[in-house]
Amino acid sequence: MQKFIDAPLYTSKENMILVDELGKPTPGTEDLHFPPIYWQNFRAQCMACLWKQRCAYWKNPEHNVARFLNTFVQSTMFGVVFWQTGSTIKQQQDIFNILGLIYGTSLFLGFNNCTMLQPVVAVERVVLYREKAAGTYSTLAYAIAQVAVELPYMLVQVFMFAVIIYPMIGFQMTAGKFFEFILYMVLSYMYYTLFGMMTVALTPNVEIASGLVYLIFLFWNVFSGFVVGRLLIPVWWRWAYWANPSAWTVYALMFSQLGDRTELILVPGLPDQTVKEFLESYLGLEDVYMNLVTYLHVAIIALFAIVLFISLKYLNFLRR
Repeated sequence: MQKFIDAPLYTSKENMILVDELGKPTPGTEDLHFPPIYWQNFRAQCMACLWKQRCAYWKNPEHNVARFLNTFVQSTMFGVVFWQTGSTIKQQQDIFNILGLIYGTSLFLGFNNCTMLQPVVAVERVVLYREKAAGTYSTLAYAIAQVAVELPYMLVQVFMFAVIIYPMIGFQMTAGKFFEFILYMVLSYMYYTLFGMMTVALTPNVEIASGLVYLIFLFWNVFSGFVVGRLLIPVWWRWAYWANPSAWTVYALMFSQLGDRTELILVPGLPDQTVKEFLESYLGLEDVYMNLVTYLHVAIIALFAIVLFISLKYLNFLRR
């Protein structure tokens, strides 16, 4: 160091003046800046991610065939077991049969979708780590594409399910009721799908994600309104009912299909009641909460989507 200080290169006044001049920017020049980290704008990133996801799904026929076959088999099975249950309601057991049908279809079909999707999402997450680090696309573009690519398959599943089971059960064949049935099934499928994606993003591997899903599904199952009705749940546990997305779906499907029916039914030990009165007095299903239940569906879908994005952006479980 001392030799450099004593050297003419360091002690020369001309060199020191030159260093000072080069250290000042030339008038009229712009500050040093770098282009964006990503190779394309956000729209192009979304389109590229969507194209990649579409190709990945198209080249995974096992997953797609399995989900459609599962929907067809389960809808046919439920339709045969509960054949024309909704056409004639004469006693309270008929109400309970329809409640069991809606409970089974909304929970188990959604749960199957959730668990079948997790391995597919886990494989794609490894690709995300590599391509995000290379600046290929942002996390938000990837998350949007991952959700968007599921929509067509999910809509086909719901439509297939509704077309098969709705006439087999014998629900009233009106456009409004059929639309409401499809609407709440779509919302149910959406939050189950996003829930599966979210648990994969929150956990280091698919095994832990599956265990987490089973644990939460147990909670959803108990407080869905089928095992124990809302009015029969102790007051200090009713928050669990209102915090349960599956309970909202059962509530919405039951009331949208039966909430306006006025025929009298036989209730053991009590005077005959209309279907609507029985829903209100025994199951706690009232028209006043229908808008709230619909908004809660939308809110939980948005919440799961936000948590999915934040988890993908800030959590990295890559092991080299």
